[in-house]
Amino acid sequence: MKTTRQSPQPPAAGAALATDRLLAMLRTMHEIRLFEDETHRLFAKGLVRGSTHLCQGQEAVAVGACSALDKAGDTMLCTYRGHGAVLAKGAPLDRAFAEILGKADGLCAGKGGSMHLTDVSVGALGSFAIVGAHLPIAVGAAFAAAYRGTDAVTACFFGDGSTNIGAFHEALNLAAVWRLPVLFVLENNLYGEYSPLARTTPIERLADRAAAYGMPGEQVDGNDVAAVHACVGSAVARARAGDGPTLIEALTYRHKGHSRSDPATYRPEGELEEWLQRDPLLLAERALLGRGVEQPALDALREQATRDVEDALARALSWADPAPESRLEGIYA
Repeated sequence: MKTTRQSPQPPAAGAALATDRLLAMLRTMHEIRLFEDETHRLFAKGLVRGSTHLCQGQEAVAVGACSALDKAGDTMLCTYRGHGAVLAKGAPLDRAFAEILGKADGLCAGKGGSMHLTDVSVGALGSFAIVGAHLPIAVGAAFAAAYRGTDAVTACFFGDGSTNIGAFHEALNLAAVWRLPVLFVLENNLYGEYSPLARTTPIERLADRAAAYGMPGEQVDGNDVAAVHACVGSAVARARAGDGPTLIEALTYRHKGHSRSDPATYRPEGELEEWLQRDPLLLAERALLGRGVEQPALDALREQATRDVEDALARALSWADPAPESRLEGIYA
């Protein structure tokens, strides 16, 4: 069953993004891609405990969305495939590596690991391993911001598989009833674990589910970072103005399997190759070349990102493991 779909046209507002801003987004996407590649290798070496779920191919959703948020005041929650979102929100590379490696100086003192990266200092309130469980929590975070009288916005990243979970519908309903400042950012990568979307969901355009709750439902090319930024930026403006939540469906594709142990043999022949032609990093580079940025400048940007990621990993590897006596610190249940 072929699941590839044509991506929607990006909104015209995306073209207004300043070139230096797009360059900064591309650099962050490079850092996320390199971070995930290194995590893949660390797992293969046995240095990462548990499982890991990588986001290569989906970087534009995280970077485009988080770049439309205020780094100081706005908050974000994401899934177990959330390394990119946490980094895009501003978490430091070295401490993120350290967390995945179980180091004492990790974001969660080495106790969260790959599936639970969290950095409250930058508004990354948590990565959640239970499918759909964080949507009601995101609504709670948005309610807290509204209750305190701030204009802060909460973004909630989740996958297409979550849209068939009861918590999805409960969260959208309550957010709409109370007109809360929350953005539901649906990363539609066409597969819920190993199942193609068409096998589990009776509609093709998941953004249409927003209509049942009286909120806008937008669909955007999730591989076009400028388009994602524009779409989320409009939703942020609505939320800050008191106009309530938005459901944003970003069409994208994960290059790797569901987890490190998944060879993704269920994908139709040629599907991955087709999507690789629309790699979000490649699309951003093409856009910048079209604006007159020269290839050597793009190469230098990628090389600097590579050095930064390598340096961050080297620092994380040199840091100490947690002391055995600290094992119960921060544990409450």
